[in-house]
Amino acid sequence: MFDSRILFFSQKSYLKNRGRRTAEGSGIKMLATYALSRVLVFFFLNLPAQTLLAEGIINHETNLGTEESASLKAGSYSPVATVATENMANEGPGIANEINSIISTKQHPYLSLPNFANRSQDLETLYKSNGYNLLWLGNAEAEKKIHDVLDLLESAPSEGLNPANYDSLMLRQKLPSALKIASGDYKQLALYDTAISLSLLRFLHDIHYGRVNPQGINYKLKLREKKLIDLPVLIKDSLLHGSIKELPQLVEPKLQQYQKLKTALAAYRLLIRKSPVFQLRSEKPVKPGDNLPQIEELQRFLASVGDIAEDEAGTGKSTRYTGKIVAGVKQFQLRHGLDADGVIGKGTVAALNVPLSGRATQIELAMERVRWLPELNAGPYIIVNIPAFQLWVYDDVDKFYSDLPNMKVVVGKAMKNETPVLMAEMRFIDFMPYWNVPYSIVKQEILPKLMQNPGYLDKENMELVTTSGNGAQVVGFTASSIAGLRQGALRIRQRPGKKNALGRVKFIFPNKEDVYLHDTPSQNLFSKTRRDFSHGCVRVENPEGLADFVLKNQWSKEAVQQALNTPQTQRVVLKKPIPVLFFYITAFFDQYDNLEFYPDIYGYDATLLDALRKSEDLSDLSIFVGANAERLMQPL
Repeated sequence: MFDSRILFFSQKSYLKNRGRRTAEGSGIKMLATYALSRVLVFFFLNLPAQTLLAEGIINHETNLGTEESASLKAGSYSPVATVATENMANEGPGIANEINSIISTKQHPYLSLPNFANRSQDLETLYKSNGYNLLWLGNAEAEKKIHDVLDLLESAPSEGLNPANYDSLMLRQKLPSALKIASGDYKQLALYDTAISLSLLRFLHDIHYGRVNPQGINYKLKLREKKLIDLPVLIKDSLLHGSIKELPQLVEPKLQQYQKLKTALAAYRLLIRKSPVFQLRSEKPVKPGDNLPQIEELQRFLASVGDIAEDEAGTGKSTRYTGKIVAGVKQFQLRHGLDADGVIGKGTVAALNVPLSGRATQIELAMERVRWLPELNAGPYIIVNIPAFQLWVYDDVDKFYSDLPNMKVVVGKAMKNETPVLMAEMRFIDFMPYWNVPYSIVKQEILPKLMQNPGYLDKENMELVTTSGNGAQVVGFTASSIAGLRQGALRIRQRPGKKNALGRVKFIFPNKEDVYLHDTPSQNLFSKTRRDFSHGCVRVENPEGLADFVLKNQWSKEAVQQALNTPQTQRVVLKKPIPVLFFYITAFFDQYDNLEFYPDIYGYDATLLDALRKSEDLSDLSIFVGANAERLMQPL
């Protein structure tokens, strides 16, 4: 079971603390409430019943201590006005019938996305907890509370979301007339009130879970096992305590990666407004020491994105590309997956000329993808960021492993053998492994070579083996064995050794895509900037370091080295599985707090942007474990 306490705000703790604060001084408030109620009763008994009914003062029970207690805290409590306003249209079968009618149709005429079938359960739970009475209208603080919600919805860009998805403009335009709806116009009261609730539910759901089902765009992430937040409870509690504006902080991911991206998004939005558009014009590479007419513009741009200090972006007369500007370009190149050689070549010019709005979009997409992640358990885990060609090692949630925070990797070839996005658990590793060649590689690559050169298998230290029985039997190379190979009755494997494609160690986390991490004899590929060369599995630059990390609680470093240098194949089962995430994110904060941007090598950013343009609510059924999804969706 996953322990989310490290990652996510504990809702129960929040409610408990709220209750504790509310309980403080409760004895004094109870006495005050009792005294006030006795005065009101005396006052009411001296008024005609018709007057009481007309003013909406008579109610089937006294509710002092809820909204009234909040008003007392704010110093704006007016008992008669509050009771009269709250009960003007807040209770009774007329309102309840209209609210239930809207919920049952799962359609809302006010909203740009009228179908709310995927939010209907939360909406019903919210109003059921309130006796199917109005939540927003019909009380003395209606205008303030609705303004708080609208301000919240309009802050959607700070979370990388589009405010148009929450109808904030329409709701604000309708507010003045909504506040004047006649007390008997139950339908219009219910329509506006539920529209506010639905927009807020959608906003909070999108912050916590994201807007897109990752499974629908081939992101095979682990489904959620627990429902950790109860949106109706959070909304009701925020109404009670006047804390509506705090809601996003309660539901957004608490991973440091998300929080840093959110801060960066705000900074880039400010840069977009304040900074002039920068476009570097260069027909040939600019090397350190060369003349660069746009040197001042380049200085200002590098300073704006943090690659040189602000005081280093002066207005010198020299147009020579030297010194701190070269160092700033190298830092920029490092952050954008380029060779940090200081030469302003074609790739660097292209990266410099990406509009800041384009970088902001990358950050928004990164935030959306982080929302998709289920809660990570405490303890070590490994992340491969595919477009970064990097692997990051964590000792615990948000804590990089100091001995080996990251390493270069080789991933699957773009548009051909793409490494899949997935989550799995590393359960064992093989030292000096055999490589069981996938049938697709046998058919497409090895068979043609074998037909031209019958000695190809021996040359590559490979052998034919059976695919059935208790153990693999080596088969001689004959015409009939070739036929069996074509039909899939036989397979090819590569024996351990220097030529073995998996190198000296293979890290295995069972998954449907049958991919894994492994060593490689082709070390020269790690010197390249773009490293998508594999058939889908991920080759690691430092297998010894990764093996030390994986086995640090089981084996000494000396034992790992011995296994790496022993010809014998050996499997080691991990005492505790380690989560592995193959992720795809083109904006990422590294272990040095550098915001790095990577090229969209698989075109996944474009796919996600297209999915985000579709107007639909995310179904909880798609993000929770299938067999238990219905049960998990029930209120906590």
